[in-house]
Amino acid sequence: MEEETDRALVARAQEGDERAFEALVGRHAGRVHRLVTRLLGGQNAAEDVTQETFVRAWRALPSFRGDAEFSTWVHRIAVNESNRLLAREARREIVLYEDVMEKAPDLAADVPERAESSERRHRLELLLAELPAQYRAPVVLRDVEGYSNEEAAALLELDVRNFKSRLHLSLIHISE
Repeated sequence: MEEETDRALVARAQEGDERAFEALVGRHAGRVHRLVTRLLGGQNAAEDVTQETFVRAWRALPSFRGDAEFSTWVHRIAVNESNRLLAREARREIVLYEDVMEKAPDLAADVPERAESSERRHRLELLLAELPAQYRAPVVLRDVEGYSNEEAAALLELDVRNFKSRLHLSLIHISE
């Protein structure tokens, strides 16, 4: 039996089929959770934000037109929910870049290859957690999640030039 595509599951879910939506959640929850964890800088609220992401997706599903892939659409919701939490709680103080620079590994190498060992992955996650959210999100979306500059900029609702500027500032401060 052939596995249903996201588009087919979305169509069924839009007709009220909760099992189809559960299949979409099962297919995408892991990646959404990893994205949210990285955007928030840790696990503390990642499960709640992941759950809220899919609650909002379910509620908004009737208006989903399919212009983007379901995964891109649900990632946009996850970015919004993460940003909403960060703004609401204002729980992060701005980290002085001098402190980050002392601990920063060289990110000139490909991030996915560098993250192969659990120790390096752990160090990378700690480093990302120390960056302010506005500078963490571009690095996570492009270098960890693999989005293009254009896709990541769209997810953050930035023009590509502003996205590249944030990314550049992030990487300069991390790699020094």
